[in-house]
Amino acid sequence: MLTHFVVREDAQILYGFASDTERAAFRELIKISGVGPRTALSVLSGMSVGELSQAVTLQEAGRLIKVPGIGKKTAERLLLELKGKLGAELGTTPSPVDGAQGDILQALLALGYSDKEAAAALKALPANVGVSEGIKLALKALAR
Repeated sequence: MLTHFVVREDAQILYGFASDTERAAFRELIKISGVGPRTALSVLSGMSVGELSQAVTLQEAGRLIKVPGIGKKTAERLLLELKGKLGAELGTTPSPVDGAQGDILQALLALGYSDKEAAAALKALPANVGVSEGIKLALKALAR
């Protein structure tokens, strides 16, 4: 088990992590102004490190807002501060989503579909589909 030890004037707290990437993500999160250990743990409990990395790469504040205790301003600050740091520094690469599929995914999430629904709709699309046609096909698939 990997740990992070915090010594404060009033307490000594030990946080445990299952993997090195989780601990590295925790340490990156607590470096951000206004984000303490409790908020960082909340983020890591609400999503995996890979999902967090993908949300930062795609600048998806909506995914972070779903985590309890994270509001719109905090989510935007996290995206801004972690941009360029999270994926490379943690050695994780987000799942490959090219430009058109990334835009289709963003559109579906903006329309209120969940991550799972949007991902399932993306898998059903042809490989070289355009953005507008892909959105239409994805909406038809989700309407069924």
